[in-house]
Amino acid sequence: MSHFPANGPQARPVPGSGLARLAVLGGLAAGVGGRVLVGAAQQLALGQRPRLADLVLTPTNAAKLTQQLAHMRGAALKVGQLLSMDTGDFLPTEFATVLSRLRADADHMPPKQLRDVLDRAWGKGWMGRFARFDVRPIASASIGQVHRAQTKDGRDLAIKVQYPGVRQSIDSDVNNLSGLLRLSRLVPNGLDLGPLLAEARVQLHQEADYQREGAFMTQFGALLADNPAFKVPGVHADLSGPDVLAMDYIASQPIETLATAPQAERDRVVTRLIGLFLDEVFGFRLIQTDPNFANYRYIFETGQIVLLDFGASRALAPDLSDKLRALMVAQDRSTIRDAAINIGYFDAQLAAPVQKGLLDMMVLALAPLHAPEAFDFAATDLVHKMRDMGLALGLERDLDHVPPVEVLFLHRKAGGLFLLAQKLGARIPLAPLILEHA
Repeated sequence: MSHFPANGPQARPVPGSGLARLAVLGGLAAGVGGRVLVGAAQQLALGQRPRLADLVLTPTNAAKLTQQLAHMRGAALKVGQLLSMDTGDFLPTEFATVLSRLRADADHMPPKQLRDVLDRAWGKGWMGRFARFDVRPIASASIGQVHRAQTKDGRDLAIKVQYPGVRQSIDSDVNNLSGLLRLSRLVPNGLDLGPLLAEARVQLHQEADYQREGAFMTQFGALLADNPAFKVPGVHADLSGPDVLAMDYIASQPIETLATAPQAERDRVVTRLIGLFLDEVFGFRLIQTDPNFANYRYIFETGQIVLLDFGASRALAPDLSDKLRALMVAQDRSTIRDAAINIGYFDAQLAAPVQKGLLDMMVLALAPLHAPEAFDFAATDLVHKMRDMGLALGLERDLDHVPPVEVLFLHRKAGGLFLLAQKLGARIPLAPLILEHA
């Protein structure tokens, strides 16, 4: 049974002020608390002993959470999206399934609020520059929505419009949502939200800078200009600014639609995406770190991959690329250990049992990179093994060191590519890719 309106995302104003956004979160916490009390009373009446986790982690509460976060957008929605991607193995199946709806489109601004944003960005009378401007967005996400438009001089555009108040509310949203999730116990106590929330904060500040994103989009377009496998939209500076980013509209399909394509086509696309990731790390030393599937689209007629959303791009220090290369080509425990210490994964003085656990994980993760046979992403249990080993290590008191933040961003991007390759059921040999790029 669906817990969402039949028409999906709705046109609802974005709460702009800090007080309004806090009120939404406060109402959410109160609603969850009320449902917990009612559920507890019902169980007690039946002679059952209620468990708080069972009362809180319900599809009804998950539905309410997703509806309110989709309404707020901004940092609150981004944190919810990160939770839906990263906590599936910790949450009850029904709860995780409902929460995953956050990765679909968010609610969008109603026409009046959209017009107010564009009046501020372009000045009143801006419609005079367009032959067509679709008020209903073709996509809506955590910090902005995208509209199809055609200018009177013939340009076919996709125009990203930022929700009002997003930049100003990032820090308070993250802090308030963190408190809500803990106080209402919507997330299990054993789950450390710190890294997720810190990453959400950094990534949102970057993504909310549309001029920065436009510069990275142009830079990636230049880097990939001679690579026919990829298409990057061009930026239209005359219609872009802090709150609006105008780019070429490229007709394409969601990358997930490849799931029913022939095996060879799926393998070719995943090979190209992994090759691009390696080019970013070792060649460009510039990486788009957001793993969202929506950032990739596909043109079936030409076999090209469209790259979108460069707001979370960041440059890599040259020495980090060199250190990562040394780790990637390492095949024995001693060499892997030296490379890992050089990167900063752990200190040489770390307790021997903990070092062994970390090295066991690294050996397991690196093995497919050197195997001669094709790696079957759909059939592997590598992720579950790594997660079990990581959870066991997380209980070690001696392990309190955090790798460099750049490495954490790389992990997230690599993890997203792994999940996409798994969804597409790719079967490809990885060793030739490593030899070619490293």
